Amino acid sequence: AEYKGEDHEHLMVLYYKALNYLKLGDRQAALVECRRLNLRLTSLSDRYQSGFKYKEDAFIQVLMGIIYDADKDYNNAFIAYKNALAVYQNSYSELFGLQAPAQLKQDLMRTAHLMGFYEDLAKYETQFGLKYKNQPSAGGDLVMFWNNGLGPIKSEWSINFATVTNGNGVISFVNEDYGINLPFNYNTEQQQSSGLADLNFVRVSFPKYVERPLGLQSGFLTVNGSAEQYPLQLSEDVNAIAFKLLNQRMIAEFSKALLRFAIKKAAEKSLKSENENLGALLGFVNALTEKADTRNWQTLPHSIYYARVPLKAGDNEVTMTMNPGGSNDDTQQQKFNFIGENGKTVFHTFHSLEAENKL
Repeated sequence: AEYKGEDHEHLMVLYYKALNYLKLGDRQAALVECRRLNLRLTSLSDRYQSGFKYKEDAFIQVLMGIIYDADKDYNNAFIAYKNALAVYQNSYSELFGLQAPAQLKQDLMRTAHLMGFYEDLAKYETQFGLKYKNQPSAGGDLVMFWNNGLGPIKSEWSINFATVTNGNGVISFVNEDYGINLPFNYNTEQQQSSGLADLNFVRVSFPKYVERPLGLQSGFLTVNGSAEQYPLQLSEDVNAIAFKLLNQRMIAEFSKALLRFAIKKAAEKSLKSENENLGALLGFVNALTEKADTRNWQTLPHSIYYARVPLKAGDNEVTMTMNPGGSNDDTQQQKFNFIGENGKTVFHTFHSLEAENKL
C-alpha cells in the first residue's frame, strides 16, 4: 500500500509549508496553512477515542499570532496569543509537561497594550508576575525558529494474544499483561472457513517509536556583539506529540493488525484445503512477513524553539549559540546577517541535526 505518513508528519508538512511561505513573504498563505493544521488536528482528535487527547496545538496558535503581529493585525494577534496561552495552560502542561514560553507572555501583553486592552494587560501582569515595558525597536524584529534535534524513529514490538471463543459468533483476542481484550464478530461459518476457531495463540507485530534524545539542550541569540542574550524558548515538543498520537490510535492499530492476521489465516486455510504443502508454505511466508509498518519521516525535529529579537535599522549580525548541557566543550555557534527595517518582522529558521546516540 502507498505510505501516507504518520498523523504528526501530516501536521509537520503544514508547519513547513507555513514557514516556507513566511520566507517568501506571503504571510496570508502561511496563515492558510496554520488554519489547515488546526482543521487537520480537529479531524484527528475526533477519530480517536481516548480520555485526555492532543486536540489543540499551542505552537500553531503562537505562529498565527506572530504572523498577524507582523501584519500589524494586533487584534487577531492578541486573540491567537490568548488562545495559545490557554492551550499551554489547559493541556500542554499536563500532556507534555510544557509551560507557556516567556516570549508568548511578552507578546500577549504587548498586543493588549497596542489594542488598548488595559484591563487585560493588568490581568496578565498580575498572572505572570511581570510588568510590561513598551520598548519598540528602530529596526523591527527578528523571529528565529530553531528546529532542534531529530524526532523519533519507527520500530516494532510484538504481543502475544490468546483467542477466546465467546459464542454468538464472537472471538476475542486477549492479552492480560496489557489489559487488552479486542472482540471480533464472526458467524460460525466464517470462523471455520477462516481458521480463527482453531487458533489458541497468536503473535502480532505493532509499531512503536524510539526516541532520539537531544544532543543540544539550550540556545540563545545575541545581536551585534551585545552581551544581552535572547533565549530560544521551547514551544513545541514534536517528539512527545508523536508518542501521544500513536497512543491515541493504538486500539485502532491493534484492530488493524489483528484483522490483517485474520485475513492471512483465511488465505492460509483456504489454500491448505486445496494443497497441504502450498498451504504450509503460505503459513511460513505469512509468519516471516508479520511485520509492523516502520516507515516514517526521519528528519523531523525533536523540538521547536523560538525567540523574538529587536534589530537596529540597517545591517545586523545575529549570533546563535547552542549548548549541549553539562560541559560547554561542544558549544556551537552560527552567525547570520539580517537587515533591520522599522516596523518589519524578519523570519528565519535553523535546523540542528545533532542527536544523542542511545539507539
